[in-house]
Amino acid sequence: MHSIPPDIGKEMRRIRTEMRISLDTAARLTGVSKAMLGQIERGESIPTISTLWKISTGYKVTFSNFISQPVAENNVLSVSDIYPIKEEQGEMLLYNIFPFDPISGLEFLQIRMNPHCRHESFPHTNVLNEYIVVIKGQLEMMVSEKVYLLKEGDAMSFHGDCKHVYANPTDEETLFHNVIRYK
Repeated sequence: MHSIPPDIGKEMRRIRTEMRISLDTAARLTGVSKAMLGQIERGESIPTISTLWKISTGYKVTFSNFISQPVAENNVLSVSDIYPIKEEQGEMLLYNIFPFDPISGLEFLQIRMNPHCRHESFPHTNVLNEYIVVIKGQLEMMVSEKVYLLKEGDAMSFHGDCKHVYANPTDEETLFHNVIRYK
């Protein structure tokens, strides 16, 4: 069973307040409208993965800042206990398995994509590299306009500061791990 979703809006407001910037400035930095930022901060709207990436990139913080849940050292956890972030009308679920670790500079995500789901990701200026490992199914990756078909057991890495697209080209679910290394 999933726990309640993290309070993304309060964390966004806390970070923006620490940065001492207005919603207008936040909108310019992130490319997300002032109205949408305000709705998220007030808890009236739940942002998509794409919106969270825009905000984390604009604020120069990690994606995990908004979605992480406490993980104790030597803790065993179950993905079923992690509240997923939904994208593409629920066709893509992102589980933040291990939140950002400031010592390693890494965070570890598990992503499930329903058949024929496609997700476009804009360049992340705060991400050095992304590492993908396909656990189940197939994943079509487009990185800087070049397409790669990854099958179960395949892996790839790429620079996070370029446009990239994740797609499940099959009639079956795709499951993959995404390890993100921040600058």
